Amino acid sequence: MLEEVLQDVDLVVHAAGPFQRENECTVLQAAIATKTAYIDVCDDTDYSWRAKGFHEQAKDCGIPAITTAGIYPGVSNVMAAELVHAARSENAGEPERLRFFYYTAGTGGAGPTILTTSFLLLAEDVIAYNKGEEIKLKPYSGALSIDFGKGVRKKDVYLLNLPEVKSAYKVLGVPTVSARFGTAPFFWNWEFLRDKNKVLKLVGFVDPFVRAIDGIAGERVSMRVST
Repeated sequence: MLEEVLQDVDLVVHAAGPFQRENECTVLQAAIATKTAYIDVCDDTDYSWRAKGFHEQAKDCGIPAITTAGIYPGVSNVMAAELVHAARSENAGEPERLRFFYYTAGTGGAGPTILTTSFLLLAEDVIAYNKGEEIKLKPYSGALSIDFGKGVRKKDVYLLNLPEVKSAYKVLGVPTVSARFGTAPFFWNWEFLRDKNKVLKLVGFVDPFVRAIDGIAGERVSMRVST
């Protein structure tokens, strides 16, 4: 079905998250089969590395295929790469640490997808790197208060399992990497659910309330990347 839809299409943009708990890269595979350029906004570690496994197939078909190209990960990865490049070009030595910090108020304009993603990530162990060693941490631990600047100011953020951590470690070669995420309102960080279907039902119930709170908390997305 997907292959039929992609006939005579120049580019497919896969933004139909959440990507968590997806076992197949169906859209990417259809894009490769039809030689259609592909880009997605994946924010899941397992899915993103599964997608990278199709590198040679996409290359053989002569099509560009880009994964994790949203705002975070995506723009945040570019920020991290620029930080690392600047440090190396200024002879400041090899960066020893990269830390990703994110904050979303309300739905952040992303609707129920960000709620579903957050609930699912709260059920995953966090993979981070410390001095070149992979470490496993509890989700929603390691709280830090981070200043996101004017308009947002200091917000509490917590460890989550995000794909930019692994890519920064493997691609940029930084030995210590972690990512933290925080939200307002605070309450929707509290659920620890592993069943995707249950999460989707929960989100369907919670989403109208969070959207109502958008008017109070505001819809904002902030990020900070530091060494």
